Amino acid sequence: MPSTEKLLHFLSSSLICAAGVGLLGYGMAAEWASADMACGPINEELNGSSSLTIGLFNGTEDRFNCPRINTLGEIVPVFNRLGKIAGAPVILHALVVILLGLALVGSAGSILVSLYNSFSNPYQTYMGPIGVYTCSGLSVCVASLALILFVANAFLGQMFETLVKANAANVRLKDVKINLKVGFFLLIPYICFNMVCILVVYLYVHTAYTRRKEQEKPTEDAPKEIMMY
Repeated sequence: MPSTEKLLHFLSSSLICAAGVGLLGYGMAAEWASADMACGPINEELNGSSSLTIGLFNGTEDRFNCPRINTLGEIVPVFNRLGKIAGAPVILHALVVILLGLALVGSAGSILVSLYNSFSNPYQTYMGPIGVYTCSGLSVCVASLALILFVANAFLGQMFETLVKANAANVRLKDVKINLKVGFFLLIPYICFNMVCILVVYLYVHTAYTRRKEQEKPTEDAPKEIMMY
């Protein structure tokens, strides 16, 4: 039966990781970014505008005279629109979603391994602390990569321009202003939570290793009074 110290460390790790999963799950369903831009026909004055707010899968768009079309709260199926104009934006956005799915899988693995270690004493294999390091480390890496790719797609990959142009022919866009939303920023505490999971387990392993080494010190390090007996 594991010690109380081990039980507390691994249970804490699983609970922290579960909280991170909750954050990421909420973040994936929330808004990720918004953009405002001037809009108008090609070779004409830009006297219209388009405003989009999107999540990973859906969003809304308000258009005024863009071009010569007015809409309010139009539903934006993100993958459908990006897919109309094949290129980097749809590929990068798909990679972001896939990476976040892998992050959830990694977190689920970390939770299961932590719970297993809370109530048993597996050997030092993938079912031990190494499993927690691997699963949570995977989640940290892929979530960080997803964060970078989303920013690159939004600011450098012209994702928002592609979303507008996919539904408006012969349109010219200018002065795109992008703001990141809560869904994106929730990735940061999710990454931190997984790093804390690794730290909590590492602290237990390090303490247990140090204690075991102290118990295995050779007899010559013992006091002379004890060696006499």
